[in-house]
Amino acid sequence: MISYGKQSLGVTRRRPLQLEGGTFHKSEWMDSGEAPGIAPTMFLVEQPPNCSLEPHFHTRNQFQLFVAGQGRLGPQELALVMVHYAGAFTGYGPLVSGSEGLKYFTIRAQFESGFIPAAQAREKMIRGPKRHAQAVVGEPLTSTALAALAQLDCKDIIQPDAGLGVRRLRLPASTYCDVSHITGSSGFFLVILAGVAQVAGIKLQPWESAFVPFADGVQQVQAAEGGTELVVLHVPDEAPEYAGSRVTAGGGDRTWNVSKAT
Repeated sequence: MISYGKQSLGVTRRRPLQLEGGTFHKSEWMDSGEAPGIAPTMFLVEQPPNCSLEPHFHTRNQFQLFVAGQGRLGPQELALVMVHYAGAFTGYGPLVSGSEGLKYFTIRAQFESGFIPAAQAREKMIRGPKRHAQAVVGEPLTSTALAALAQLDCKDIIQPDAGLGVRRLRLPASTYCDVSHITGSSGFFLVILAGVAQVAGIKLQPWESAFVPFADGVQQVQAAEGGTELVVLHVPDEAPEYAGSRVTAGGGDRTWNVSKAT
């Protein structure tokens, strides 16, 4: 079943997180519960200026989509729009915001309650494949540029490989495109970057999304009259080494180790 991430839900689910480095905000735009197996989630994190989120890892495969602000991930400066992928039990960070703060979506096909600080890696790390990738998608087209599109513009941002892949699509006004799964994925997220689109009859605005499980097959995206730009995030299947893992996360909403950036 297709799940949708909507701004209207995010507005009602936005809440502050009082942390050592400042006040974060978290908003669930897509919330499919905590059931085992496929339970897609997508939430917006607003990280305050000049603070650092310590290196850590997660027990689930995840994407992050950086959409506003400035900062760096590890040693690399962030560009907008940028996509970052970290597989389960793959460490990354620190995530440091600049003077404008940062806004980014965290996107997972499976529910997870928090993260595990790198300091706990010896205790909670599970042996298995480690995967990491990041790439710049680029700033979304203006409405004028989008309306002027004459044909479909398709670009692989991260080449498909073992279930992981990221593709940017730009559709001219009132056209449609079929999006297919790739081998080894559990499903894909469609995130609108500019314009308006319909997925299975549901209208999606910028930053709204849909998750299409592998079992749902090919999905058609239809652009509105002004055209649309979107990114497709293919989520790899859970690695066998991690199947059924229920490691307790050491960092939750209110226990993140956050400090002032230096």
